[in-house]
Amino acid sequence: MRLAAFIRAEIEPILRDWEEFAKTLFHAKHMDKAGLRDHAKQMLLEIATDIDSFQSDPDQDAKSKGLAPEGEEESWAEVHGEDRQHSGFSVIETVSEFRALRASVVSHWTRTFPALAGEQIEDLTRFHEAIDQAVAESLEQYATEKEMETRLFGAILSASPDPIYVLDLEGRFIYANKATAELFAMKPESIIGKSTFDLGFSFASELQHNLDKVMADQSTYRGKFAHTFASGQGEKFEYLLAPVLDEQQNSEATVCISRDITEQALAEQRVWNNAHYDHLTGLPNRRLFLDRLEQEVKHAKRRSRPLALLFMDLDGFKDVNDSFGHEAGDRILSDVAERLANCVRASDTVARLGGDEFTVILPGVEQQEDVEIVAQAIIDALAMPFSIGKQRVAISVSIGVSFYPEVATTTDALLEAADQAMYAAKKAGSNQMCFYGTANKTGA
Repeated sequence: MRLAAFIRAEIEPILRDWEEFAKTLFHAKHMDKAGLRDHAKQMLLEIATDIDSFQSDPDQDAKSKGLAPEGEEESWAEVHGEDRQHSGFSVIETVSEFRALRASVVSHWTRTFPALAGEQIEDLTRFHEAIDQAVAESLEQYATEKEMETRLFGAILSASPDPIYVLDLEGRFIYANKATAELFAMKPESIIGKSTFDLGFSFASELQHNLDKVMADQSTYRGKFAHTFASGQGEKFEYLLAPVLDEQQNSEATVCISRDITEQALAEQRVWNNAHYDHLTGLPNRRLFLDRLEQEVKHAKRRSRPLALLFMDLDGFKDVNDSFGHEAGDRILSDVAERLANCVRASDTVARLGGDEFTVILPGVEQQEDVEIVAQAIIDALAMPFSIGKQRVAISVSIGVSFYPEVATTTDALLEAADQAMYAAKKAGSNQMCFYGTANKTGA
């Protein structure tokens, strides 16, 4: 289920959580229930629409930087901020509404789907972007209406438990909340007056560059960085920079809202690995193999260098699999993968296409003899018996080889030629290598 549909379907439970939170806001207590809920409901539906909406590549790039579409009328977040200001809400209360909605949606969503993957992770990212953009717009709205203290400390105090800090025009900390101090493993007074360079953070140079851009353009910016802080909390973070403007619309500081996304990044990496690596052997699967082959062909073309492709099929594996069972067959395939990896260089690619078919990409080989040496090493390695319990079984391998650019200049043609050469080697018997367009070579 997608997040936008989930928000619409579960909007009543989410709003009930919101009502409980609203009771803690002084000015919300004086609002009638219908008016309060209608406004919260509008915010949720607008966010759901944003998640559902199509975004072109330029739109996605702009959104990732916290930029609203050019020429767009006053946003709903700005209208919300203005409405709450007229109702007597403080900055803290106004932005707290966004925090409460974020917490309620994420809580319901993660309880229903504890293991997010694929499009659900993308939806959650877009949800956080929509909320953060709304917070940034609300802060900018208040920045034009409030004095310096209200603008700065209102933004800070209205933040979630995520690390929030304010940097002056020179990039020095002028305020850091409790979460920031805990993340840095420093007392707040030890942070104030320092820059990220002074604190020795690895992301200092990139952050300062983006701070300068936010100051100059008076626009928000969304970025990411990887860093291990002294506290040991997190490894990967995303952040949003929002400018603070004075009454003359001059930039006077920048608010940074950061969030630990380590778990989300790990989840995304797991999804990517599952899509690109063979779960049994840990080798690249067909999808990743084809991508790497395409990249290696492009690289070989740019450098005017040759490339060899080995296509391998195990001989006798089906009999072993049928005799000893699939679990034993899986162990042999894992051992085959390990032996293949030991026969090639670190720069070469070994992949499992499926079943008992494997491939090896050998970039930069100059002579056919060099490929013969690798192929013979593979034949010898796989000719050694495999252990299944207390028994030892033997298999062999048939290897077909094609060359770029001698045989083919496209990935499909290279793979087809190597496949044909492999079948020619298999017809000639076990432990054979065959180069496309040449006579077979027999292994030891």
